[in-house]
Amino acid sequence: MALVAGIDEAGFGPTLGPLVVSGVMFRVEDALIHRCLWEALKQTCCRITKRKTRRLIIADSKQLYHAGGTLAPLERAALVMLAVAEFRPRTWRELVALVAPDAVSKLAEYSWYANHDAELPAFEGVGDVATRANAIRKNAREQNVEFVGAVCRPVMEEEYNGLVSRTDNKSVALQGVTLSVIDRILRGTTDRRVRICADRLGGWVHYREALQTAFPEYALQILDETAERSAYRLESTARVVRIEFVAKGEDHHLPIALASVYSKYLRELYMRSFNAYWSSLDSNLRPTAGYHADARRWLEDAASLIERHNVDRRKLVRAR
Repeated sequence: MALVAGIDEAGFGPTLGPLVVSGVMFRVEDALIHRCLWEALKQTCCRITKRKTRRLIIADSKQLYHAGGTLAPLERAALVMLAVAEFRPRTWRELVALVAPDAVSKLAEYSWYANHDAELPAFEGVGDVATRANAIRKNAREQNVEFVGAVCRPVMEEEYNGLVSRTDNKSVALQGVTLSVIDRILRGTTDRRVRICADRLGGWVHYREALQTAFPEYALQILDETAERSAYRLESTARVVRIEFVAKGEDHHLPIALASVYSKYLRELYMRSFNAYWSSLDSNLRPTAGYHADARRWLEDAASLIERHNVDRRKLVRAR
């Protein structure tokens, strides 16, 4: 069997809240490492469709969110696939501990995350998670596909500011976080053959130097560097790893689309905690999603509250 992984981010652009980079992992027959997983799981999973369907929709998080007007389709995909791998987090904190264990201790450093928790599912309309998961697990087993799980890397506001300050480039900072997720996937598995597909990072085409710096134990070969795809072969005595950075990757690879789901879902749960805390201090303060224009509105509305509570803006507001 071989490992196939997908990586994508959510929250690269906002002013408030964390950046989250996630990776998801599947095992497939070695000979089918390049197989389309939407095709393999077509009995129970599909992309965005205009028709009503009983299949689980797995697509780019932006499409999923707009598809239903609520976050339920996003949460459904995230929780059902975790249940396929026999993981059933019951609360937000259990989810963080499962997919991002290193992030649990950091919650205490922020007043707006420190004491919050919420039951999952958090949104109405998610439906029967267990029944869907059982059907997908059966379909996957018949196709010799196994969903292994998800790993996430939330970058909290103060850490994000530090990364951008040190690199003086948002895209370089994102690249570093993405490479750390790739490293976590490789260190957490022993598969001899690995294929990792990631959404292209900020328009970058050349990744050789970054990959050699991050993974010096591997011999690197450039397979392709074009506007559509940058592909590399990394080989050590123990394994062969193919890493691809694909333009609009979430439209071409189910693992990338699913990774975008986990990134967006986890970020939205962080923002629910953020808004719950500040609303508890001022019930008239309207929630924010954290993106530019609305973040400016929120910062103006919350200015006196922020000052009164002596909040360090380096922990609250992202620099870029």
